[in-house]
Amino acid sequence: MHIYLVGGAVRDKLLNRPVVDHDHVVVGALPEQLLALGYTPVGKDFPVFLHPETGEEYALARTERKSGRGYHGFVFQADPTITLEQDLARRDLTINAIAEDGHGALTDPFGGVRDLEARMLRHVSPAFVEDPVRVLRVARFAARFAPLGFTVADETMALMRQMVADGEVDHLVPERVWAETRKALAEPQPSMFLRVLRECGALAVLFPEVDALYGVPQRAQFHPEIDTGVHLEMVLDAAARLAPGDDVVGFCALTHDLGKALTPAGELPRHIGHEHRGVAPLHALAARLKVPNEHAALAELVCREHLNAHRAFELKPATVLKLLGALDALRRPARLDAFLAACAADKRGRLGLRRRRLPASSGGCLRAARATAAAVDAAGFVAQGLAGPAIGQAMERARVEAIAALRTHPSPSGSAV
Repeated sequence: MHIYLVGGAVRDKLLNRPVVDHDHVVVGALPEQLLALGYTPVGKDFPVFLHPETGEEYALARTERKSGRGYHGFVFQADPTITLEQDLARRDLTINAIAEDGHGALTDPFGGVRDLEARMLRHVSPAFVEDPVRVLRVARFAARFAPLGFTVADETMALMRQMVADGEVDHLVPERVWAETRKALAEPQPSMFLRVLRECGALAVLFPEVDALYGVPQRAQFHPEIDTGVHLEMVLDAAARLAPGDDVVGFCALTHDLGKALTPAGELPRHIGHEHRGVAPLHALAARLKVPNEHAALAELVCREHLNAHRAFELKPATVLKLLGALDALRRPARLDAFLAACAADKRGRLGLRRRRLPASSGGCLRAARATAAAVDAAGFVAQGLAGPAIGQAMERARVEAIAALRTHPSPSGSAV
């Protein structure tokens, strides 16, 4: 029995990045041997075990053979005759096909170290085309490693285009698409996720609502980048800077302008009402990919209300309170923070305006309004003898009045996003 550290742990060590998950491959062993050592089996399709002390994953070396369409169309073989090189050969990218033994010696049969140095995302073998999830994984790794200078190898992009042309990505199950998308939205440069998918043709297949934004013009005085698709990429990256690792904010950024693809041609480059037109395609995308309810709900609010966030100080106090109520911000202030982060990303995601902030009268106004409205409670009205619905009505009036008072006596804590 020989045990090796493999995959992302080796890759990230070589890149001097924090190692999060330690995955191992076991060569020359039977499942019974690991069970006898106290390992716990967890794999359904092939033998994977958890270490009895560390809880880390140990998988028996295996090979894969294509047997059908999609992610599940594989037959696996795992037995003591499978070599380390055979196991590494089934992996997606060369940088993920490096193994390290207990003494720190590397096994690198496909040039992964070379590609790490060259900052290249390159497939291991032609078998790459057999698993359509790899299209999404390459795009996700591009979003993670683009700040380090990584790009997709031309020959790998060619294979991905062929996979799209052959209809392989059509067979991806929604759960896998969302799982990879969610991770990509939490990466440092999620715009690369869209760029890679668009370059290989997968964006139009998997995210037609997003793909439709490219080439749609906007007014130059507000959007110097003109193209709505380019704006979206910039918003995604701004969201990643404002809320690092937050895929909820990332999803809000991804879907906030979907309505611009539905603007009648005669109205371009203006997009009057796009915030309302965007709700239907957002619902369609979220339902198709089985997006979690919290992601979809907050994204709908950002889609509908991001223009109001930009002009919050111009809104009537009652409208501000209604917006806070829709966000459930009085009970969940973190939800307002996520909403404002997505809206601020929209404001900054414009050519030459990377560091632009929402004016104090916008983000700061909404935060101050939330604080002053939340300070109004029922106790005083109960003491006045009010009961039932009358308490709620009185509280709403008091909150509107408190928000109105902010216009003449702004809160010192009302800073901008």
